[in-house]
Amino acid sequence: MAILDNLAKAAKDFFVEPDEAAPAGPAAPRPLPATTPAYQPTATFQGAQPASGAPPLQTQPEQRHLDHIGQLLTGNGKDFMAYIKMVKSMAASGLSGPVLYQTAFNAFAAVTGLDLPALLNSADQFEQTLTADHQKILARHREKIGETPTGKEPASPLVKLQQQEQQLQNTLAELTRQLDEKHQELHATQQQLQAERQKAQTALASYELANTSAAAELQAHRQATQSFLLGQSGPSSTTNR
Repeated sequence: MAILDNLAKAAKDFFVEPDEAAPAGPAAPRPLPATTPAYQPTATFQGAQPASGAPPLQTQPEQRHLDHIGQLLTGNGKDFMAYIKMVKSMAASGLSGPVLYQTAFNAFAAVTGLDLPALLNSADQFEQTLTADHQKILARHREKIGETPTGKEPASPLVKLQQQEQQLQNTLAELTRQLDEKHQELHATQQQLQAERQKAQTALASYELANTSAAAELQAHRQATQSFLLGQSGPSSTTNR
């Protein structure tokens, strides 16, 4: 029968071929916290250039962030990520809804020996891994842009540039007769600061897309599995051996 042929092919794809599923659609990146506006002189000086505008909106995560998330979600072949792979493989054969998740679970449990509580517990562990990594990246990002200095490590280039900007602003206030010369130096520093801030924001936006995409897909499959399988009992939720 055609359906049996499709299921056989899906199972073969799961155990033999590499997973080539594309990542879920990107989500909107979270913006960086607002910063204090840079010093703006009242007069225009020759050679001065306005600071560049906001960076372009990040719509696709960088490959390095996709690879990073992929490493976080690498399992042992007997966990929820492996189950998701089987679900995708069988979905490509035409299955959907409760039949898809029940059939995938039956086949997966027959091979791995996992029951439904263990499978959902595996999903929880992957979600916790994504959440913990997200918090670590955000903390590192805040430290990088100088929001939460630890004092244990040398200041980042961005923080050094912020400190230099403040020193130059104080110098301009005290040495008005050298305003033109100091303003040129300040502008160069602000240019570097803007470049570093844009680089940091772009990298964070890319990571946010990769993390959010992976978390959304994981949550969707977990909810579907829980909805379709957790409430069932008796022979219907056990593995056909």
